[in-house]
Amino acid sequence: MIIAIDGPAASGKGTLGKRLAHHYGYRHLDTGVIYRAVAYALMQSGHDLRDEAAAVAAALELDPEKFGNPVLKTQTVGEGASIVSAIPGVREALVNFQRQFAADPPGAVLDGRDIGTVICPDADVKIFVVADPKVRAHRRTMEARARGEEADEAAVLADIIQRDERDKNRPIAPLKPAPDAYLLDNSQLDIEGGVRAAIDIIEAVRAGRPRG
Repeated sequence: MIIAIDGPAASGKGTLGKRLAHHYGYRHLDTGVIYRAVAYALMQSGHDLRDEAAAVAAALELDPEKFGNPVLKTQTVGEGASIVSAIPGVREALVNFQRQFAADPPGAVLDGRDIGTVICPDADVKIFVVADPKVRAHRRTMEARARGEEADEAAVLADIIQRDERDKNRPIAPLKPAPDAYLLDNSQLDIEGGVRAAIDIIEAVRAGRPRG
């Protein structure tokens, strides 16, 4: 089974993906980390984030062993990821990596921006996670402060709004729900509530129950 989870920045899709993968015994891929890793590689090498040749080269040389580097979760790298993910060559270079991950048994949960629309259009379950931008900014700010980083909530909100616009309006794989995706609004849900709502969706699909 392939479970695709899409949504905007800081919507909670990454945490949801991890929890669902653990619940079902599937592998999990936070595809946003891939783009963050490309952005970080460019930053480390001193290349411009919009340098397509350098970005594609970085995408082809990714080391999955480094995906756990905590620096990839910082706001600066996240902003860079939003830029490099709009480069067509980078997206193309990473499509096969993601599809192969999804195809390997016993099952996989992938979260990102275009899993249900581009990477895995035939996924068994597609969930599109949304949340109010102010709620997302508050969560992201609290996460940053918990890591010991300074974070201004107003600045984080401005960045989230800017990233939403960039993600929705990019010419390649814009952020949008697949026609058959289930919408999950977790603005008022805690982590446990979001996980329960997602499991309810997945179990309904597995049981063949009609959509409500």
